[in-house]
Amino acid sequence: MAKPVKSKRLSPAEKARIEELFHRFQSLSDDPRTELDYDSPYTLVVAVALSAQATDVSVNKATARLFQVADTPQKMLALGEEGLIPYIASIGLYRTKARNVIAAARIIIEQHGGEPPLDRAALMALPGVGRKTASVVLNELRVEPAIAVDTHVFRVAHRLGLSTGKTPDQVEADLMAIVPEPYITRAHHWLILHGRYVCVARKPKCLECPVADLCPSKTLFV
Repeated sequence: MAKPVKSKRLSPAEKARIEELFHRFQSLSDDPRTELDYDSPYTLVVAVALSAQATDVSVNKATARLFQVADTPQKMLALGEEGLIPYIASIGLYRTKARNVIAAARIIIEQHGGEPPLDRAALMALPGVGRKTASVVLNELRVEPAIAVDTHVFRVAHRLGLSTGKTPDQVEADLMAIVPEPYITRAHHWLILHGRYVCVARKPKCLECPVADLCPSKTLFV
C-alpha cells in the first residue's frame, strides 16, 4: 500500500508549471472517464479487473456479450467459472481472471449483500482486485480521489517531470502530493489518455502535444 501522501515543496515556477499542465488537460476534456464500458458499480469492478494486462478495447468486446447474461454477482456466480471462460477467452490470463471473478461474486453476495464494497480495504480484499483496480473504481465512481498508476501514467509522469519514482506506488505518492486539488479526481484519466493517444511509448507525438512547451522531455524526441 502506498504511504500516506505528504505535500512536496515546489518552487513557485514548478508549481505554476504543474497548474498550467492540468489546466490545459482540463480545457481539452473537462470530465474524462474510463473508456471501459459499465453500467453499475459491479460491472465496473469486473471490467477493471478484466483489464489487467489487456486493452480496454478487448475488454469491451468481451463484456458487451458477457454483461448481457451476467451483470450482477448473482448471475455471474450462476454462470460459473466454466461458463464465464468462453466470454473472456480472448483476454489475457482469462483462466485466472475467471476464477477471481467468480470467487469475488461469491464474496460480494455472502459478505456484502450483493453489492460491491466501495471502501478501499474491503474492495482490495476481493480476489483479483489490487490497489490499481481499487483506485480506478473508487476514482471513477467519485468515492475517493485516487490516481491509479498503469504503464501510461508511469511513463507520462516521468516524461512530464512529475515523478522520478521507480515503482507505481512511488509515482502514485508523488502525483497525489503535487497535483493541484481541483484536478485530483480527473488527473488519472488525463494522464492515461495523454499516454494512450499522444505521449505514446515509442514515438511520442510531440508536435501535436498540447503541453509540449511545458515538457522537460520534448528535446529527447524532436
